[in-house]
Formats: sequence, structure tokens, C-alpha cells
Amino acid sequence: MTELTIRLTGMAHGGLAIGRDKDGRAIFVPFALPGETVRVRMTQDRQRFARAELIEVVKPAGDRTPPRCRHFGICGLCHFQHMTYEAQLRTKETVARDQLTRVGGIQNPALRPIVPHPQTYEYRGDCTLFIVETGGLGYWSPGQRRIFPVEACPILRPRLQELLTDLDIDLPELRKLTMRLGDDDEVLVALEIEDVEPPELAVDFPVSVAIVLPDRTAAALIGDPFLSVAIKNRHFQISPGVAFPSSSTAAEMITDAVIELAGLKQQDTILEVNGESGWLTAALSENCDAVLALEPNPDAVADLVRNLDDMANISVFEGTEESVLAELEQRPDAAIFHHGRNLSPAALNWLSRQRPERLILCSEVGIQAKDAKRLAMLGYGLQTAIPLDTQPQTYQIELVSVWIYRR
Repeated sequence: MTELTIRLTGMAHGGLAIGRDKDGRAIFVPFALPGETVRVRMTQDRQRFARAELIEVVKPAGDRTPPRCRHFGICGLCHFQHMTYEAQLRTKETVARDQLTRVGGIQNPALRPIVPHPQTYEYRGDCTLFIVETGGLGYWSPGQRRIFPVEACPILRPRLQELLTDLDIDLPELRKLTMRLGDDDEVLVALEIEDVEPPELAVDFPVSVAIVLPDRTAAALIGDPFLSVAIKNRHFQISPGVAFPSSSTAAEMITDAVIELAGLKQQDTILEVNGESGWLTAALSENCDAVLALEPNPDAVADLVRNLDDMANISVFEGTEESVLAELEQRPDAAIFHHGRNLSPAALNWLSRQRPERLILCSEVGIQAKDAKRLAMLGYGLQTAIPLDTQPQTYQIELVSVWIYRR
């Protein structure tokens, strides 16, 4: 394979440093930093660009720091442990602006400074593990295309780090296992198995166990079928198959940014997609007249109804965007979409028909950048965006943005 020495000048979305060869072609390199001179080996050679693996840092950048994790470079969870946290924040803010400008076509986007996470390590309250061929549990390595045994993971909360080495399971039909941690270090293990029949289990330490079915609903096998998490001084019960941010701190960061940007008035009606367990719904409810919460997962709907049973101004619609939005004739003052994918055709059709004055998006910046041109065609323009570092040591950038209908 071709090897070359290049100087890196920038960062691309996805955690890759960028350099150029003598012909001006972009070369993307993981685990490297702008300002470094590196020796690389080509792994994907295309006419317009190439991908390479890092062989040697010939001249390191001042922002380089030793990674804390022994698996860094193999594991796919972290991408930035080789750079200082200050450099991570600068990089993410720059990448967010580049994505909105270059991909989204927005000139001079009104981007606020990035909001840092209060914990750079030991913040994550969940992890997903797979069966290792040689036995035990491990993480998926996208670079090596294999599952490797994991011995430590410093971005996890300490209790989860302990369980990485303590947990042992004998279940051949296991597809994957997810561990979540509640506020009092209570542990909920969710199993996804090939067979829908629940297995017989025994555990030798305090833990709740549930099986998650293909439709993302869950059934309890041992202990409580939920976790308790406090967000903004309110407790929420969250079922195993229900989506939730990487930490309660991340949920609070998103909530603060939404309430700041949404410009809610006490007389407003708000559509929220997806409602999940109601952690954002609660804050919306306190700042407007009515919330219409759409959620496709029956377990999430049950969580939301149970968690917010004291709030009388929330209407819950169980179903997909395709089924609910097609029948929803009420025009809200604002609509809030928070999920990990692009706006669906059903959502775009509904926006073109109902045209709420304000649209708030909460999703990864690359997703929003791809939606920007579609929203411009519908008459929506970006007013303000706040990047959030909800997952330090990774390239992920959560973006909360407000779009105004201008036709």
C-alpha cells in the first residue's frame, strides 16, 4: 500500500483530520490533529479523496495528549482522546459551522458558542456489549471489523466500569446486551436475543434484567422493568427499550437549550416528536398552554403517561409520524423534533401543510445539515443554533436549533 508524509490542516465531521497530497487531493486520517506532520498508509484510494491509517506522528501538535483508554484506536466509541478537551470544543464548534455552511448551504449561520459537558470522562450511563468469539463480552471495533473483549472504558460511570469485568453471561442466542445506570447506581440490563422466548436466568448481584423485543418493547425478567433518573429535579421512570440520551446531564443540556431558543409563550400549543419518556415534554408543559406529544413506542408512551400524570395540558398520540401526522389537523405554534435521523417524508409533508411559525430541531449536526436545504425549500430559515458537547471524547455534536417560517 502507498505510504506518504503529509501535513494536516483541518478536521472533518466524523473525527478525521484532513491533509492533502502533492496533487491537492484530500486525505482523511483518524487519530491525528490539525497542525501535525504525519506518516500514513492509504487504505482507500479514490480519484477525489483518500482514506489513510496513521503510522507515525512525525511532528505532534500542541493539542495532542495521551489517551486515557487502553482500547483507544481500536474501540469505536471514542475518537478524540488524543486531543485536549479545549481542542475538542474548538474542533466541534468549527465542524458544526462547516456542516451548516458547506452541507446545509447556510451562509454565516447564527451559531452560539458550544456548551461544554461538566464531565469529560465517567459521564456515560449506558453501554452496549456483544458476545466475543473467544468468550465474554466486548465492544464492536469498526476499524478491525470484529468484537473485542473490553477491559476498561473511562467514559462510563464508575459502576458500569466495574461491571465490565464483573459481568459474565452464558446465553448463546444473545445478539447484544445493553447496561443502563440509574441515579442510585441501580443497574438495568436489557437483552436482545434471537429467540423471542424469554430465557431462564439467575443473577448473583443486585440487577434488573429485561428482554427487548424487535418492536423495542420490553418484558421484565428479573427485578424492576425500569430505571429511575432525575432530570431538572423531576424523577422519570425509563423502560429498557425506550430511547434516552447518553446521560441525564445530556438530557438537561438539551432541555436548557430548547427552552432558551424556542421562545415559548404561555398561550402556545407545541407539537413534540418524539416524546420518549417525557423528560423534555415536562419542561415544555411548564412553559406553554398545551403539548401534543407523538411517540411510536408503546413502552415510551406508558413511561410518559406515568411520569407526567400530574400535568393536565399534555395530549399523547401513540403511533408513527406517518400515521399520526397525516391525521393531525391542529396547527401548533411550534414543532419540536428530537430524534437521531433526518426529517421523514411524513414530517416534511406535515410541515409544508401546517407551517408552524417555529421549528426546533434536536439532533446530530450532520443530520441537521442535510435537512437544511429541504427546510429552505419549505420556507424555513435558521434563526439560531446551539452546539452541545453531550458526548466528550467523541466526534458527536448535538445541535439544538430554531427555524422560522419566512413566507
